[in-house]
Amino acid sequence: IRPIVAERAAAGQVSAFAGERIGAPIARPHQILCIGLNYRDHAAETGQAVPDEPILFTKSPNTLVGPDDDVRIPRGSTKPDWEVELGIVIGRRTSYLDSVDEARDAIAGYCVVNDVSERAFQMERGGQWSKGKSAETFNPCGPWLVTPDVLDLDMWLDVSGVRRQTGNTRTMVFDPYVLVHHLSQFMVLEPGDLINTGTPPGVGLGHTPPVWLQPGDVMTLGIAGLGTQRQLVVGPR
Repeated sequence: IRPIVAERAAAGQVSAFAGERIGAPIARPHQILCIGLNYRDHAAETGQAVPDEPILFTKSPNTLVGPDDDVRIPRGSTKPDWEVELGIVIGRRTSYLDSVDEARDAIAGYCVVNDVSERAFQMERGGQWSKGKSAETFNPCGPWLVTPDVLDLDMWLDVSGVRRQTGNTRTMVFDPYVLVHHLSQFMVLEPGDLINTGTPPGVGLGHTPPVWLQPGDVMTLGIAGLGTQRQLVVGPR
């Protein structure tokens, strides 16, 4: 696919976006898997220990939206939060990988993800992280699906023009290959499955006092080489 794209670009067979909506680069993932506390500096800001093995929770697949779609705060929300993350997209049916090296061939590519969270739902409503992660529009994804050769990527997120998160994938506790190998020991990964790999420091929960999203806020975020996103925060339906 990549040589074909390069040939088309060299031949001038390209056109600029002109107001079109950009959807997520994947459609209807079988599952969205999320890894908690996977950046050492983010674990430190939350006062929690760096985990010995990946912390796993799930996010409803129908949270997936495009990179510039609105993010809607759910009813009853008091602590909506942001999380810029590197997303892994699985490329083939995968289970029981024998080695971490095999995980490379199971990955189709990477993308920018905003793992939007509702902290009160997540931490104060029965201890179920998925409750705070699965509201509609809570997983903007894209704009691109790419295959970087080096996973040493700067990442950032602003809220209404204020820089809130700055990080780099170097501070990951478990890198993408380790994560895919690990998850394959517990479940079957399907093509198009999305893995949100954790966030660097600077989430609203980590500020003193905490800072929460409000209707009218605009989140802009990106990862070097993977593109940028922009979401307007809107109120509940």
